[in-house]
Amino acid sequence: MDDVERAFRAAHGPAVATLIRLYGDITLAEDAVQDAFVTAMDRWPRDGVPDNPAGWIVTTARNRAIDVVRRDRRGRELAGQLASDALRGESADAQPIRDDQLRLVFTCCHPALRTEHQVALTLRLIAGLTVPEVASAFLVSEATMAKRLVRAKYKIKAARIPYRVPGAAELPGRLRPVLSVLYLVYNAGADDRTRVDLRAEAIRMTRLLAVLMPDEPEIAGLLALMLLSDARMPARGAGGDVVLLKDQDRSLWDRSSIAEGQALVLSCLRRRRLGPYQLQAAIQALHCAASRYEDTDWAAIVRFYDRLIAVLPTPVVALNRAIAIAESQDPAEGMRLLDELADQLAGYHLFHAARGSMLERLGQRAQAADAYACAAELAGTESAARFLHDQAAAVARG
Repeated sequence: MDDVERAFRAAHGPAVATLIRLYGDITLAEDAVQDAFVTAMDRWPRDGVPDNPAGWIVTTARNRAIDVVRRDRRGRELAGQLASDALRGESADAQPIRDDQLRLVFTCCHPALRTEHQVALTLRLIAGLTVPEVASAFLVSEATMAKRLVRAKYKIKAARIPYRVPGAAELPGRLRPVLSVLYLVYNAGADDRTRVDLRAEAIRMTRLLAVLMPDEPEIAGLLALMLLSDARMPARGAGGDVVLLKDQDRSLWDRSSIAEGQALVLSCLRRRRLGPYQLQAAIQALHCAASRYEDTDWAAIVRFYDRLIAVLPTPVVALNRAIAIAESQDPAEGMRLLDELADQLAGYHLFHAARGSMLERLGQRAQAADAYACAAELAGTESAARFLHDQAAAVARG
C-alpha cells in the first residue's frame, strides 16, 4: 500500500492539471482524481502499479468526470468539451500531460489571488500535498486551510482566471510568486526525502521557466539552488536520519548536479544582477566546492550573507549569517547575534539547535544541553527530535 500511495502522489499533480485543462473545473478535477485513487487502492495492490501511473490516473479520472457531468447540470456546459475531447482522441500518455502543470502553476499564482492562496493552492494541486500537510506548512489549522483553498478556487472561477502560461509581456510581473511556489514544492520534497518526485518536478518546472525566460537570472539562481541542494541529498542520512553538513560523506554527493549548479552560479555572477535565489545558490556553491568541511570558505560565505540580508532581511537569513560568522570569526560573536533574534525565532527549532552548538563551543555545556533539548521539543519531525535529544544527552555527559 505504501508503493500505491507513493505512485499516486507522484501522479496527482499531472492528473489534476490535465483534467483542469480538459474540463476547466478545479473541483471536478480534484474529485475525479480522488475517486481514481480509491479505485487504484483497490486494484494496484492486486494487479501491480501500472508502468505509467499518471496516465492510468488521468484515464480513470476522466471516465469518472464524464460520468459526473452526464448526470449534473454542468453537463450542458461541458458537453461540447467532452465531444471535442472524444473527437481528438487525446491520449493520456501524451507529453502535454506533464506540461499542463506549468500552466496550472501560473493559474494558481495569478495576481488576483493573495500570495498565501497562490502558494497553498499550488502545493495542494501540483504537489499533491494533503490539506493537513499544506496546513502544517503554513502553521495554521486544517479547517483554516480548507477554507482558504475553497476561497482560492472560487476566486479563480469567479474572476475567470485563464489556464495558460502568460505572454512575454506578463511574465516578469508574474515571476516572483511562481518562483516562491516552486521553491516551496522543492522544500516539501526535501523535508520528506521519500518524495523524490516533488523535488524532480520542481526542478523540471524551473527548467521550463528558464527556457521561457532565458534572460531572467533569478530563475537560473533558483535552478542552481535546487541542483546544489539536491546533489547533497544522498549524504543527508538514510530513512530520514539527520546528518550534519560537517559529518556528511562528500563522496556521496552528485558531482554532475554540483557542476551544473556551479556553472549556473558563475553565469549569474557575471550578469551582476544578483537577487535572493542567486545569492543563496552562491552560498551553496561555496559549500559544495569544499572537499572537506574544514576547507569551507566561510569568509566568502559571510560576504554573500551580508548581501543576502540586504535584499532579504528575514530572521532565518540573519540566523544563518550568525552561524557563518561563528564559523569564520568567533562563536562568541555568533552567539551575540543569535541573542538578538531570540524574540523572533523563539519557536524555531533550528534557532535553539544553533544556540546549542555555539554554547557547546564556548564551553557552556549545561546551557548547550538545555538548548538542544528545547530544539528537540520544537522539532517538526521524529528524526530531527531524536537527533537533537541525542545531542543534548551527549553534551550533558561531557
